[in-house]
Amino acid sequence: MLFDYAGLFAIAVVAATILPAQSEAVLAAMVVSGRYPTLTLIAVASAGNVLGSLVNWLLGRMLARLEGRRWFPVRRDTLRRAEGWYHRWGRWSLLLSWMPVIGDPLTVVAGILREPLPVFLAVVTVAKVARYVAVAALAEQFV
Repeated sequence: MLFDYAGLFAIAVVAATILPAQSEAVLAAMVVSGRYPTLTLIAVASAGNVLGSLVNWLLGRMLARLEGRRWFPVRRDTLRRAEGWYHRWGRWSLLLSWMPVIGDPLTVVAGILREPLPVFLAVVTVAKVARYVAVAALAEQFV
């Protein structure tokens, strides 16, 4: 059973990075099996997914340090505009960090634009937990 939780945790970490993975399907299957406490599954999946988002944030922070380089992929004025937009709307856009396709880049941008880590973790955790609660609640309809 420990390996099952470790597998869920690992897939949730990977799913929060730019690598393709579907932690929701694994969580739903585990809920439907009825072999695991749902709250434990939600906690494990959420912890893994938040950790994966933290990896993205750290990658963004590392990219930000390279900003002055000639080969840096984003022009300075473009980054400044994005920073202004992010400081106006960005923090709350992290509530969409659970969404496929757009969620992972949002967490990288938060790192590039130096979103404070405690705020980042709080908002992303709310989003990730809410998503897994919804997935688990839907899956429990099939138990």
